[in-house]
Amino acid sequence: MKWQRRYTVLAVLCCVYVLCYADRLVMASAIPFIGEEFHLSATSMGAVLSAFFMGYALMQIPGGLLVDRFGPRVILTTSIAWWTLMTAATGLASGLASLLGIRVLFGIGEGPYHVAASKTLALWFPRRELARANGLHLCASSIGATIAPLFVVAVIMLWGWRSVFFALFLPGVAAATAIWLVVRNSSTDRRQATLESPDYSGLPTSAPISVWTSLWQTIRTPAVFWTAACLFFTNMVGWGLMNWLPSYLLHGRGFDTGKMGLFTALTMLSGAIGYPLGGYLCDRFFSQRLQVPIILGAIGSAAFVYLATVAPNGEWAVACLSMVFLLGNMASTAIFTLPLVVVSQRIIGSAAGIVNTAGQLAGVVSPLLLGYVLDFTRGNYQVMLYWLVALNVLSIFPALFIRQTAAPAEPS
Repeated sequence: MKWQRRYTVLAVLCCVYVLCYADRLVMASAIPFIGEEFHLSATSMGAVLSAFFMGYALMQIPGGLLVDRFGPRVILTTSIAWWTLMTAATGLASGLASLLGIRVLFGIGEGPYHVAASKTLALWFPRRELARANGLHLCASSIGATIAPLFVVAVIMLWGWRSVFFALFLPGVAAATAIWLVVRNSSTDRRQATLESPDYSGLPTSAPISVWTSLWQTIRTPAVFWTAACLFFTNMVGWGLMNWLPSYLLHGRGFDTGKMGLFTALTMLSGAIGYPLGGYLCDRFFSQRLQVPIILGAIGSAAFVYLATVAPNGEWAVACLSMVFLLGNMASTAIFTLPLVVVSQRIIGSAAGIVNTAGQLAGVVSPLLLGYVLDFTRGNYQVMLYWLVALNVLSIFPALFIRQTAAPAEPS
């Protein structure tokens, strides 16, 4: 197979997404140590974990509109540069108030990245390859989540938690530079792939569109809103687990710091398998019925959260939670692919922004809610997990209303 430039673009986006999630999730592994230094309650630690998502959710729709208007290249580069500065600034925090402020600003900076990357994939890849490309890109997020706890444990043991955030500055500078050099706002690769595929009806490039037209056309697509509802409930589970898993393993299952880092990484690694597997299955079997893997993933995820809750020991709980991440990420691949195929190419940024806003609002609510549950129940992690079972079940219902139709054709 001849190497195409679009594969280089995908490779760079995947590397950047590894860093993106590592930057984002080092806080989940560092928060027990930060909380100890600043004498934070579980609710306060939940607020710190949620603060990122407040800024992140705030920028989803504006970020999508900006991407539709100006193209992904400049938005991607600016986003990476901003969050890199805020990551380093986290190491300078002096207490709860400064932590909250920095994490909100961090979320604002990272907010446009995902929608800009989604639009880049839609611009560079033909429809027949899009779910797989999306699955590989999302897989990179789980690799970042896998690296984060191992990185945190190693650095904290040597130099303390502040050094974790300082160490991520130079990789961020390198990522922003790579995006600027590689990513373009249009793709001759995609034009060629389109010509080679007579059953493909999309556009090879995407012309700029006004902000209000982009938003209005997106609002008129019901599948976007049902997809957003699915992502809200699945992310309530996903972000709840990702942010509280290290604390659960330390305090709920009694692991030491080394085992916590190792087992957290293993569960995230299983999630990394779920994304490309989901992308393959979506392209191969469910390209016209993407709601099916969402429903199956939610049912399986609910079952394995319950099994983790009643597991007789920590190792069995980790095995069950690994399946939760695998199945949940398979479903998420379908969720994140839907906005790319049910609207015209010119408004993908807006559609992805609306869907991802719902997902990040879940990120705001879930860590804070679970922190409150832990304080209210005096650290009862079983109750927390039962909440996640219920949220998985709720994610099934909006998927039943998704009606997937082809994106409207546009003149070339």
